[in-house]
Amino acid sequence: MGALPPTIDDTAIWDAWLSQFRLPILNVNVEAGTFAALSEQALTTEELAQQLSVDARALAMHLAALCAEGFVEKRLGKWRATHLARTWLHPQATGFWGHFLKSIDRNSHLQDRLRESLRTGKRPSEGTDPRPAGWEQGKMQPEVAANIAAFMQAHSQAPALGAARQPVFGELTCLMDVGCGSGVYGIEIARANPALRVILMDLNEVAAEAAKYVDKAGMADRVSTAGVNMFEQEWPQGPDGHLFCNVFHDWAEDTNRDLARRSFAALPSGGRIFLHEILMDDDYTGPYPAAAFSLLMLIGTLGKQYSLAEFRDILESAGFVDVQSQRTGGGYYSLVSARKP
Repeated sequence: MGALPPTIDDTAIWDAWLSQFRLPILNVNVEAGTFAALSEQALTTEELAQQLSVDARALAMHLAALCAEGFVEKRLGKWRATHLARTWLHPQATGFWGHFLKSIDRNSHLQDRLRESLRTGKRPSEGTDPRPAGWEQGKMQPEVAANIAAFMQAHSQAPALGAARQPVFGELTCLMDVGCGSGVYGIEIARANPALRVILMDLNEVAAEAAKYVDKAGMADRVSTAGVNMFEQEWPQGPDGHLFCNVFHDWAEDTNRDLARRSFAALPSGGRIFLHEILMDDDYTGPYPAAAFSLLMLIGTLGKQYSLAEFRDILESAGFVDVQSQRTGGGYYSLVSARKP
């Protein structure tokens, strides 16, 4: 029988991966007093953060995951514990499971990281995703770049195949994959659109790794690389499309506004920007895959998973118009697009 090639639907492996947060997020919030506080009264995120003495931004990401699991709910902008939390997770409840759940949760490393980020609002000093740390420095060691490219190649094959099926890329002449990692997105989109040229842009060390994947794919005639620090150096001119895959979620909102402005400045009139991300609901109450992935960003990067409403605001603030979104396949990803007038 043997191995099979990737498909566009990788939801089963994502569900397994993100299930790691289900028990630690409960234990950390039992400890923090989230369920007890929200059993007494409905509170906004800011009111609850003040009462618990925790960071509001991090708390919002915790609450989104808890809401997606059914333990809290949000109505008219305020959070309240559901009957499940009040029955099984309130410390004074007869059926309180907190002691048992804490005793069987062996993932103390993840608990510590969630606890620290909730308390301080800052990512722990040792991140789980090395990309932002390297990007902040503007350079990285070749072995780090190789590890990043290998991880992104495995992580992104299914969503890259889903993105490559989108007809909009056939309307472009040249697409630049910004923060390309292994280049898997650009390679698959170029493969699906024979008339399209693709530029893979990343830090020098990462771009060098991406070139190896281009050669392996036999796409060097239409896919090139560019070593550019996207925050400090001029972007290549000529592409009529910019693609950011799992890039904006690594950064805080102000940084993403800067990236959107840089993209807008480099694109010609009529050019398009694309963000391929797992989207939060506009009210930031789930769904669970996006909320759990956001927790991973909280403890490993500077960002979070954004909603379409947040992306619309970021892109429109840079001057883009016609912000749209559509799911790209069997996985959890959506393609957000906008146009430069």
